[in-house]
Amino acid sequence: MSLSSLGFFRSLRKDNQQFAVIGLGRFGRAVCSSLHSMGYQVLGTDLDEKRVSQALTDQLVSHAVQLDSTEPAALKEGGILEFDTVIVAIGNYIEESIITTLNLKEGKVPHVVAKASSEVHVKLLKRVGADHVIYPEHEAGCALARSLTKPAILDRFDLDNENSIVELIVPDEFHGKTIAELKLRTRYGLNMLAVSHDGKFEINPDPNRRLSKGSAMVVIGSNKDINRLPI
Repeated sequence: MSLSSLGFFRSLRKDNQQFAVIGLGRFGRAVCSSLHSMGYQVLGTDLDEKRVSQALTDQLVSHAVQLDSTEPAALKEGGILEFDTVIVAIGNYIEESIITTLNLKEGKVPHVVAKASSEVHVKLLKRVGADHVIYPEHEAGCALARSLTKPAILDRFDLDNENSIVELIVPDEFHGKTIAELKLRTRYGLNMLAVSHDGKFEINPDPNRRLSKGSAMVVIGSNKDINRLPI
């Protein structure tokens, strides 16, 4: 799983073993597939019976049911309100997305994650009680801008608006130097979390480990300090 994927999954309760996903379009199918492959029980739902059947055929879910999520009675009858976490993946249909999210919160679902398709949609979903809102297009746009301006950064996990964990290619300036010699915390205010070695990452690497040009390293710190790296 990439660091960017964690931006979605970090909000899900660690002790939860079952999830419901409403909407089996591309985003919903991707969520189902990821959760199911990690060993979780996943119930997929969609208004389109063909999508429901396809999800079962492709083995993306443990169970699937066709229902109209804008109808509270359908959610109750389908057992959706019994889930601890429900993902609303129908972001391209704003009215249905908002009504579904509202129905889930009024049905006392503890944790509702919803996909948005615009900034206004984000605000509306939060207004009706969504616990976590995903805005893939915005996040993809930000990632593209970063990759164009900072191509050495391979992946990024935003902790908040000011701090991140980034995976980047070891700068030429760092080649042949040990982690201790770099003095990342003193010079840049950053902490080294991992370095790649023989195709694998070494977590909490030895300070005497020498870095090689072309390998990767993972650091944590403020975005302002990360931008000061010689990349």
